[in-house]
Amino acid sequence: MSSKSKRRVIEESSNIALLPIPPKKATPFRPKNQSQKDLADKIHNNDVIFITGPAGTGKTYCVGMLASEAFIDKEIDTIVATRPAVEAANEEMGFLPGDIDEKFAPWFEPFQDVFERGIGSGALKYAKEHGKIRPTPMAYMRGKSYDNTWILMDEAQNSTVEQMKMFLTRIGSGSKAIIMGDIKQSDIQGTSGLQDAVRRLSGVARIATHEFTKEDIVRHGLIRHILDRYEN
Repeated sequence: MSSKSKRRVIEESSNIALLPIPPKKATPFRPKNQSQKDLADKIHNNDVIFITGPAGTGKTYCVGMLASEAFIDKEIDTIVATRPAVEAANEEMGFLPGDIDEKFAPWFEPFQDVFERGIGSGALKYAKEHGKIRPTPMAYMRGKSYDNTWILMDEAQNSTVEQMKMFLTRIGSGSKAIIMGDIKQSDIQGTSGLQDAVRRLSGVARIATHEFTKEDIVRHGLIRHILDRYEN
């Protein structure tokens, strides 16, 4: 190999980190029922969207897939995903080793699975390494502003009123805030930030609420019957 060819190989290798995200999503979003289709319309037409409903209705799936499409189509620069770090049903996980990304990894797994389906595992790994898809603990969001970003909060029923206020005021130019949760399954004491925000912000322009019901469950048919027995 000539010296000129060797120099070109070295230059190309050093520019790997600058390669763009592959402009092809692994799986397109296809709504599984009319309610999911209605949700997609609300997300496209509003800047803040509250999504409530029971487990199994596809809240995280819909939002993650639509965020993946917006990201791949370069409608946004970044996706920030968070959730209140509260263990379900007061189950204590104890101390988690590692850096902040490793500590937050268990809470990011639901988004991780959807993003891998939406853009592919390779593109997701690249995007996370370069800060384009960011798993972010809520405590690290205070004081920040996110432009051209979809800011996603899952399990929002476990947020406090102050946490929700802080989250909603992170929205910058060209951004959306999408908040998901099941108000009936809050694991915190006191008022849920999700329930308070849905009530407080009702009727504000560019803010929408979408409510899934048990009839919209798509994960497994038994979930509807399980919820019926627990609620009754």
